[in-house]
Amino acid sequence: MKAVKANIVKSLPHRAQVPTCDNSGAKVLRIASIRGQKTVKGRYPKCGVGDFIMASVIKGSPEMRKTVVPAVIVRQKKEYRRPDGTRVCFEDNAAVVLKDEKGSPKGTIFKGPIAKEAAERWPEIAKVASIVI
Repeated sequence: MKAVKANIVKSLPHRAQVPTCDNSGAKVLRIASIRGQKTVKGRYPKCGVGDFIMASVIKGSPEMRKTVVPAVIVRQKKEYRRPDGTRVCFEDNAAVVLKDEKGSPKGTIFKGPIAKEAAERWPEIAKVASIVI
């Protein structure tokens, strides 16, 4: 996992519900924990584009439901700034379910665009993505 150069605003808090954009069998995830996020006492951790999370499957296929899966946030509604000065925001929030913590995605098709920051940090996701913005 590489460092991200953009100043990404962390807009998805702990226990937020995020839809998936792949064909892994999960439809909606609830953020259970954010890896590598440190906060002060009493503050909820938050995540943004490119962050690695552990999430529980709320809606999806019967064998996927009520399981905890690793995932990566690939889109967020809240705009963030790139080093060249452009600001990027998407129409929705989205995540991709992973097989393991190495970064290989469980699904084979991604619906919609993937953020460039997530594609740079997770090269396995970039290989499957059809559109990278």
